[in-house]
Amino acid sequence: MDSFDCLTSVVVFEDAFVSAICENREGSFLCRFKMRRYAQDAMIYLDHNSTTPVLPEAREAMMPFLTSEWGNPSSAYRFGARAKTAIESAREQVAGFIGAERSEIVFTSCATEANNAAIHSAISSNPKKRHIITSQVEHSSVLHFCEILSNRGYDVTYLSTSPEGLIDPRELEETIRPDTAVVSLMWANNETGVISPIREIGEICTRRKVFFHCDAVQAVGKVPVSFRALEIDSLALSGHKLGAPKGVGGLVVRNGLPFHPLIVGGKQESGRRGGTESVPLIVAFGAACEAAHRRPLSAWDQVSRMRDALEGNLLATVHGAYRNGCASPRLPNTLNFGIREIDSDLLVTYCDANGICVSSGSACMESAITPSHVLLAMTGSHSRASEAVRVSLGLESKPDELARLVALLQQFLVLAR
Repeated sequence: MDSFDCLTSVVVFEDAFVSAICENREGSFLCRFKMRRYAQDAMIYLDHNSTTPVLPEAREAMMPFLTSEWGNPSSAYRFGARAKTAIESAREQVAGFIGAERSEIVFTSCATEANNAAIHSAISSNPKKRHIITSQVEHSSVLHFCEILSNRGYDVTYLSTSPEGLIDPRELEETIRPDTAVVSLMWANNETGVISPIREIGEICTRRKVFFHCDAVQAVGKVPVSFRALEIDSLALSGHKLGAPKGVGGLVVRNGLPFHPLIVGGKQESGRRGGTESVPLIVAFGAACEAAHRRPLSAWDQVSRMRDALEGNLLATVHGAYRNGCASPRLPNTLNFGIREIDSDLLVTYCDANGICVSSGSACMESAITPSHVLLAMTGSHSRASEAVRVSLGLESKPDELARLVALLQQFLVLAR
């Protein structure tokens, strides 16, 4: 059997087998392999940039608000007031965690909403300015929102990236125009883990008097983040990337700046986000941030060492393996790699069939079998983008789990080649 070039149909799970239609240079063929049945506690989870397990602190904090304390925080009586107090306590926890003022925290349903809301507010605050700057490697919540705005007549500039995944601040400086309403760039890339020069970007935007929004979803909790210490106007957060349940996020907006809400209705969140707040999720988010705040960032040093050992082992023992993105600056938990002429979607499915969870890109894009837009922007190569696999460790990841992954990749190559 020749090597797999691309996966051309949806993978089908049937009983104890996985089937996929694949293509090689000689045509199409059916690939079918056996699923390894495993208990939940035997699963090896290596996709923490996609989501994280709910922390015990978050789960315990939210339980009263799912059972006995179910009042509406907007109600005037004491039952509702207790829910309101809980929200404000969570707001204090989130603010303390990221170095912001409590009044700067707006709770949202997710980071996608936060990114949309930030860009919406920036362009609404400057209606005569019709230019937006972002990059080719942003999260889909930014790219797709900018696409909609482009269809409405806005001029969107997409900064390029180097083959290593880095944005050049000089290109940003040259791209800013008098009619630029907002710059939206992520702190750390969700697929490669590459960290952007956020301090320099913020200084450029301040000097040029342009609103700077930063998607910090992957950075918070893994690298030092202080909102008040940097020249950032707004910042997006996600609860489930930090050990809170899915369905809650946050937007940090610097005090004194005008804000035009994306979701209008009641006066919740000081008029910045309409709709009855999800008290249990917000409380859990606050508890997760508090837990992360108490945990020293040095806890990620061991994770970084494991990631580096995995990378070295993989590149040395898996034929055709290579790293995507620069080695540094990079998130301590993230490795993006490819294996030449091996399609990532099939490889991810094979890992899943054997009890290991990795991904071929952003979880928000996984439902479609398409190559990574991040790797396409970095390399300009459809085949390289189709080979990209992301491994993202958590604090509970273990060296023997990573050794199992490498052994499985070696086993897969024997089957594929």
